[in-house]
Amino acid sequence: MKSGSSKLNLFDLTMIVISLVIGMGIFRTASDSAEKALTPTIYFVAWVAGGLIALCGALTYAEIGSRFPATGGYYKIFAECYHPSVAFAINCIILISNAASLAGVALIGSEYFAQAFLSNTADDFTKALIAMGAVIIFYFVNLAGLRMSSRTQNILMLMKIGMILVLLLALFFPEKFHTTETIKPSTPFTLLNYIESFGLALIAVSFTYGGYQQTINFGEEVKNARKTLPRGIMIGIGIIIGLYLLVQLVYFKVIGFDELKSSRGIAAIVVERVYGPTAKYVFTIFLFMAVLAYVNVLLLSNPRVMYAMSLDGILPAPFKAKNEKRDVLTVSLTVFAAICVIVLFFAKTFQQILGFSIFLDSIGMATSAATIFILRKRTRNLDGTGIYQMKLYPLLPLIFILAYLFVGTNIAISTPGLALTGLGVFAFFLLVYFVTRRFHHPKSQSNVS
Repeated sequence: MKSGSSKLNLFDLTMIVISLVIGMGIFRTASDSAEKALTPTIYFVAWVAGGLIALCGALTYAEIGSRFPATGGYYKIFAECYHPSVAFAINCIILISNAASLAGVALIGSEYFAQAFLSNTADDFTKALIAMGAVIIFYFVNLAGLRMSSRTQNILMLMKIGMILVLLLALFFPEKFHTTETIKPSTPFTLLNYIESFGLALIAVSFTYGGYQQTINFGEEVKNARKTLPRGIMIGIGIIIGLYLLVQLVYFKVIGFDELKSSRGIAAIVVERVYGPTAKYVFTIFLFMAVLAYVNVLLLSNPRVMYAMSLDGILPAPFKAKNEKRDVLTVSLTVFAAICVIVLFFAKTFQQILGFSIFLDSIGMATSAATIFILRKRTRNLDGTGIYQMKLYPLLPLIFILAYLFVGTNIAISTPGLALTGLGVFAFFLLVYFVTRRFHHPKSQSNVS
């Protein structure tokens, strides 16, 4: 635990929340969201709703972390509240979802690269190969024990913020705005059409707002947590909603709603139309560098989760394999990188990866947030001791859980194959748990409830 002087203050927490959420999705998912939105109103409402859902989730996870500090990651909280088999399966699908997210972001980078340097003639498989190449290169970089310094990562984070600001400056060039009006439908939409459209648009939005769940780790790290946590989270998410809405406004104004639905490399399109072709190439290079930094970070952090799970006996012993000289988790790194490549090989397109990743997230998010109801009962002794307790309980976690169930249901209805694959992955890990427990503890297995 940090000492009082080194704990996070309001500004620290706000900046951390912003850095956790703002990723590479903002440069791609707007087109996916617009494609599913029947009207511009649904499009913008989905982005506001996504931010409010993220706020509910961040506050829920913050209290979970305060009541049960997650030093061992999500697994210990799941194991405390559910059966260990469920904890194992959920933690594994979270790792698979992270791998799918990495694959998706790598594909975003490859789409921009292909648009700028391959005259946008590359097919989906070629783009997937470029993304695989990025993953494989940084797999070997990490395997060799090379590390990007925190200074380099900070520079790349500032670069990403700079790219967002470049997009926002486009609002000051109204002469560059798209003038064609949105095409109106020949037949009116029904209420069911609007609900379905909103749910499908929310899938891409959910991907873009991800990252706030890491507030689960802040419970003991924040100064005066009862007041600072909710304020920092609300300010951070509020700033993110504002930035994201402004970026959507830029896309809407410069590209136009109908063209946005089918465009790829949307940020580069904006930059080219507002600042010229040279700016587009510079922007694309910077964006690809930021994508590579993201790939590197996830290849560094997720194997450490697998290593911790192995130390706890959750994953097999080989996942503890470590090259002490290079400080490299050889098996965990190799397995995680292989999962990323496999996802890219079979999915190929960003839309498929997006649906698969968010469906897995829907399972993980809903079940993890639901632990707050169990922890509230089991840790009543902590009430009034200075830990963070959210207001509007149980409304906020219920909104969050229902929102992800809504998103998951929409994925299941629109792309049943992806949903069945996700459920199959979950069932597979449940089976793995019971098989490995029986193998290691044949006599005691019958006592497991």
